[in-house]
Amino acid sequence: MGLKKFNPTSPGRRFQTVSDFADITTTEPCKALLTSLHKAGGRNNTGRVTAWHRGCGNRRAYRLVDFKRDKAGIPAKVATLEYDPNRSARIALLHYKDGEKRYIIAPSGLHVGEEIVSGKGSEIKIGNALPLGEMPLGTFIHNIELRPGEGAKLVRSAGATAQLIAKEDSNVQVKLSSGEVRRIPSICMATVGQVSNFEHENISYGKAGRKRWLGKRPHVRGVAMNPVDHPLGGGEGKASGGRPACTPWGKPEGVKTRQNKRTDRSIIKRRK
Repeated sequence: MGLKKFNPTSPGRRFQTVSDFADITTTEPCKALLTSLHKAGGRNNTGRVTAWHRGCGNRRAYRLVDFKRDKAGIPAKVATLEYDPNRSARIALLHYKDGEKRYIIAPSGLHVGEEIVSGKGSEIKIGNALPLGEMPLGTFIHNIELRPGEGAKLVRSAGATAQLIAKEDSNVQVKLSSGEVRRIPSICMATVGQVSNFEHENISYGKAGRKRWLGKRPHVRGVAMNPVDHPLGGGEGKASGGRPACTPWGKPEGVKTRQNKRTDRSIIKRRK
């Protein structure tokens, strides 16, 4: 697993890097685990754009990934390691002893042919999933549930990892890569190890076209617009704004928008 560089044959190639995909073992996904993916272009159910700068991009099929890891006690063999266009991490195809096939987020260090298992009493081994309360302190984990049986919500992107740092009566404390310390029920499931493809953060796209392939449209600065389009627009020459950063509707940027007070008691230490 590494990055591939190019000779500077054009301005777009000069600083461009791509993954060498050395860890990928097949280019054909399991058709039984594919489904169609609807793109909304950043629009909500009324047709208004609520997430800007999205649209177009290459067509892709969605891989059904098992975030619950609820096949307890049934061993599975790693059949393939695959590229997933819908996420930054690699995915692994598991063949269970009972004949079922499932995709999981592939941890770093998992190889084809290895046998992994999930559920209570599982060994502390890369790729195994078990309740947080059964893991020793200091274990590096990913794919973490917030509520039992709901499926993993935290630590799922490439190279991400968290650490189990403390245990309480019915909860554990997990330190996330952002520095936040969160209290999670000890019966929630998590997977041992770090998420694969940790080199993803070092990729240099090199040209705007590669972002368009991913469905990301151009982002125009407010100071480059006219006054009718943005509060920061207009001015003689290149103006730097003249007021704090704001949205096109004049609301200040950088203010806290978190409204989920219901889970504030679960956060022991904030990121900042």
